[in-house]
Amino acid sequence: MKNPVLVVSLASLLCFTFACQNKAEKAELERFRTQAKVEEQNKALVKRWVEEQDQGNLDKFLEFISPDFLWYDPSNNPNPMSKEETYQFLVEDFKLFKEMNHRIEEIVAVDDKVIVRYVIHAIHEGEFQGIPVTGKEVKFSGIAIFQINDGIVTEVREEADKLGWFQQLGMELKLKEAKK
Repeated sequence: MKNPVLVVSLASLLCFTFACQNKAEKAELERFRTQAKVEEQNKALVKRWVEEQDQGNLDKFLEFISPDFLWYDPSNNPNPMSKEETYQFLVEDFKLFKEMNHRIEEIVAVDDKVIVRYVIHAIHEGEFQGIPVTGKEVKFSGIAIFQINDGIVTEVREEADKLGWFQQLGMELKLKEAKK
C-alpha cells in the first residue's frame, strides 16, 4: 500500500512541477512577444515620422513628438533643440533644400529606442549659411537614435556627415596657419 501512495505522490509532484514550469515559460514567452510587438510599433512610428517629413507634412510630423521633445544634433550637443525649434529648423531646411528625402538603410528597435541609419538626398535651392545656391544634388548619411515613450518620440540623438554635406556645397576645409 505504501508504494502506490508514494508513486501517486511523486507523480502528482512531478505534474505540479512541470505545470508550474510551463506557466513560467509561457509568461516569459508572452513578455517577449509583447516587447517584440512594442518594438515593431516603435519602428513603424519612426518610419511614419520620416515619411511625413519627406512629404513636407511638418504639421503632421509634430503629432509624433512630445511637447517636451529634445533633438540633440550632434548627439552630445549641450543645447538640444526643443519641439518648436526643431519645427522651425525643418521648415527652413525644406525651403533651402528641395526634393528632400530620407532612405532608411537600417532600422533596429531595442526596448524603447529605435536606431536608424539613413541617407538624405536633396537639391540645394536656397542660400544656406552663406553658401549661394548651387542647384547641386547633395546626399549625406547619418545615424539617429529615437527615444520613444508611450508611442510618442521624446528625444532624438543624431550624428550626421555634415562635413561631407558642406563639401558637396563647395566649402573647403583649410588648415589654420600656425601662430608665430
